[in-house]
Amino acid sequence: MMATTHHDAIHRTLDTLWRMESPRLLAHIARMTGNIDTAEELAQDVLLGALEHWSRDGLPDNPAAWLMTAARHRSIDHLRQRALHARKRDEFGIELDLHGADMQGDQAPDKVDDEIGDDLLRLLFVACHPVLSMESRVALTLRLLGGLSTPEIARAFLQSESTVAQRIVRAKRTLTKASVAFEVPRKAELPERLDAVLEVLYLVFNEGYAATSGEDWMRPALCEEALRLARVLASLLPSESGVFGLLALMELQASRIAARTETDGTPILLPEQNRARWDRLQIQRGLAALDRTLRLGGARGAYALQAAIAACHARALRMQDTDWPQIAALYAQLVQVMPSPVVELNRAVAVSRVQGPDAGLSIVDALADTRQLSGYAPLSAVRGELLQQLGRLEEAADAFELAASLTGNERERAVLQARAQACRGKKGTEEFSV
Repeated sequence: MMATTHHDAIHRTLDTLWRMESPRLLAHIARMTGNIDTAEELAQDVLLGALEHWSRDGLPDNPAAWLMTAARHRSIDHLRQRALHARKRDEFGIELDLHGADMQGDQAPDKVDDEIGDDLLRLLFVACHPVLSMESRVALTLRLLGGLSTPEIARAFLQSESTVAQRIVRAKRTLTKASVAFEVPRKAELPERLDAVLEVLYLVFNEGYAATSGEDWMRPALCEEALRLARVLASLLPSESGVFGLLALMELQASRIAARTETDGTPILLPEQNRARWDRLQIQRGLAALDRTLRLGGARGAYALQAAIAACHARALRMQDTDWPQIAALYAQLVQVMPSPVVELNRAVAVSRVQGPDAGLSIVDALADTRQLSGYAPLSAVRGELLQQLGRLEEAADAFELAASLTGNERERAVLQARAQACRGKKGTEEFSV
């Protein structure tokens, strides 16, 4: 019984660690081997090896370092076998040099023409090759490097899981067929891949900020990694307004993370958050990035507009100080720049704050028949909130229950179920906010 318990504990620890570390490992292996499929296979070998060794010997002192070392050694073994099979002993030594490793497994210095210097960001640009369609680039990189599952990516695209799965398979085949070299694009070639890279970072951050599924309301590690990469990208491309718009948005949203849950993980929605727990230094960094975006002429960019909305919240020391007319106006601009039923849904919330719940509900009801929002939990949740404000409590309860049935996140489901019960006569209503 104790052995089973020990094995289960190791398995849970490895599952958690793998979710956090696998994108970095995959990026490192892909850089060494030059092939996505090979990188995925070797990464799985590392995972199985960790489960075997850790179950027998216990957790290492530094599990993340253990995984990276194992990945490096497995990659070198693969390169050795590949070279030996070709019977080119000299080529073997050259190949290791080209892929950044030596026979002892130490990481070699970056090449002179490598202008990125970060494995994960490097592979983001490689996977976002122009030979792929924009949607294929984003889906592939989200799967490989964002660590998102196919269902999570499907939710981000508001598409079916089968469609996304097929897109990922086709993308990998296309890269292989086109013999795309796993090399860092020169700085002059970066802009044509930049939009896809920014979208990936945006979606990875969003998944961390509001997890699609699982037991946790948020996955902060995803937010931190996306934010780290955005900062690296900003230093690499200091004149790209879109980069700073996204960085501003991430900094401002991340400033609220500490206030978004109780110590036990229970969600705290925006109106109830203790704003003293918002990170004021991070807010200042976000506002500075937004100011730089504006100076670079990017005020009308999709990320800059979203950052401006986040800035309205960040500047309000109390909920009642929020400049809702400005937020509604910014959402109206965002709908023009980035047409999306999700943006329109968020606009409905802002409009309801300015013109009343009836005005917001009319927008929501118009979205109800939108194919993309079929089965989208936040639509029903917003509808429930507006119906509750109008005193239509039975309808509100039905909407909250529908939203609870549609979400894959257990924490969100509990909040929505509690709101439905409150509308049916129990105490403790909470105000929804997006």
